[in-house]
Amino acid sequence: MKRYVLGEFGEPEDCVEALRKLHEAGVQGLDAYSPYPLHGSDEALELPRSKVPLVALTGGVFGALGGYVMQAWMNGVDFAINVGNRPPHGFWTNIPITFESGVLLSVLSIFFSAIFYFFALPRPYHPVFESEQFRTASLDAFWVSIETEEEEPVADLEEKLRSTGARRVHTVVESA
Repeated sequence: MKRYVLGEFGEPEDCVEALRKLHEAGVQGLDAYSPYPLHGSDEALELPRSKVPLVALTGGVFGALGGYVMQAWMNGVDFAINVGNRPPHGFWTNIPITFESGVLLSVLSIFFSAIFYFFALPRPYHPVFESEQFRTASLDAFWVSIETEEEEPVADLEEKLRSTGARRVHTVVESA
């Protein structure tokens, strides 16, 4: 049964500093919740760089190549029409559709990979949402959660959160 030890902080700097101290102390299962992105929280948790830009670049390149090849095939081979003695394949006439195809596939690849793979959404339930005190995470407070499987270290983790400056600390137990 998973347990989540939650600590509330009033200032964003205090929350980031607590994350840094807890991570340096070797605490596993750390996460942060705030009403807006906290600058420095990624560095405090030593999170790896996001792979979303690589997905966007790959989707954009494949989209642009696909759009260009599609136009070259349709205009030059499949249904070539000689209008005004223009060549069957003109590079400059294909640029707008090539660009738009690249943008379209880039956006779609970001959306679907981020939603379903990177963020593992949809996730309509998380045990910390059961806490009435945790509702301030979307309003004006900053929270640090520590996920643990065992029951023994909960008191120790609560004390560590208090020592980093948390103004409220409590534990949520995931109900099966």
